[in-house]
Amino acid sequence: MFAPATSPAPEARFAAQSVARREGDVSAADLLAKVRGCTRVSRGRYRTDEGTPATIPVCGTRDAVFWKADLDVDCDGRAGRRCNRRTDPQFSSLTAYQQSDGRHLSAERLPYIVVPAVSRLWNHRDHGVRGGSVAAVVYRDRVQYAVVGDIGPRDVIGEASYATARGLGITPDPRRGGTPSGVTYIVFKNSQVKPIEDHAAAVAAGRRLARLFVRGG
Repeated sequence: MFAPATSPAPEARFAAQSVARREGDVSAADLLAKVRGCTRVSRGRYRTDEGTPATIPVCGTRDAVFWKADLDVDCDGRAGRRCNRRTDPQFSSLTAYQQSDGRHLSAERLPYIVVPAVSRLWNHRDHGVRGGSVAAVVYRDRVQYAVVGDIGPRDVIGEASYATARGLGITPDPRRGGTPSGVTYIVFKNSQVKPIEDHAAAVAAGRRLARLFVRGG
């Protein structure tokens, strides 16, 4: 079981920073090599968008769950210059999980991913996934570490925050951004960052867990 990562740093430390092609010493190729096959843990498959065919399974290993999908840009949470009701017609000021000070997360600042709501298809809680769980999101040659920060529809998968998209080199605009395919989401079981908004802690935990995952231990 992976222990929670903690940090006492103030929120000012959590502001978005420029993201390198990978945030740690585990490459995108190394991670993708570990998720070539799929042992399905979801009962069914998910859609990438409403009205599209359900083709995406959630797969699992001893230490992680993962899925390969698109990336729709989530701008929900605290309003900012790039995420607000003007820039995103579907904007919501709420996120499923909140910061340590009780405020909702900032999609502009915090790399986070969205997991589907619990349903007959899959219950993420049964696989050690919860708010603050650490994820490695892979796109082409980039790795972005993130946390589970929001919950989406029961039958749709493949969504991440504005900051996650930007870190991966994907256009983060909530109207015209995102990418239709090629994104791999790896969530490490029983991991958790506290406070959830501490991205530096998520990166530190993600690097360690990714190394263990790649080594198979």
